[in-house]
Amino acid sequence: MALISLENFDPVANTLRLQQELDRYLRNPAFHLGVSSYGAFPPVNILDNGEGAVVMAEIPGVDPATIAISGQGNTITLSGERKREDTSNARGFHRRERPFGAFSRSLQLPENLDMARATARYESGVLRIHIPKAESVRPRQIQVQAA
Repeated sequence: MALISLENFDPVANTLRLQQELDRYLRNPAFHLGVSSYGAFPPVNILDNGEGAVVMAEIPGVDPATIAISGQGNTITLSGERKREDTSNARGFHRRERPFGAFSRSLQLPENLDMARATARYESGVLRIHIPKAESVRPRQIQVQAA
């Protein structure tokens, strides 16, 4: 009969190690989850602020007039182009990580949003899109009338 030693057994450390290995695996360029995978451009946060959804996309260095936002159903698509910087006087690169060129990213949003009333604002390289909830799903106050 084999005995298992629990001397070095640390469930928290083992769980953290597993999480690190999964993160490393998912960030591998050979493993791709489509347009929503790690490293997709632009990176986004989507949150519910109680009034609706807010999409925050980091798009530094892009002229706001060239950003196109379209919505259909519960899908919103962000597209545009980041121009290549003039590097004609550079002798070489030590590191080149900033992407350039056309981009497009489609995001699935929660149901019951009113795309027709969406607003967008670009400030300091961050695009914020506010999409309010549809009137049909908002809570309503019903007044009681005396007979």
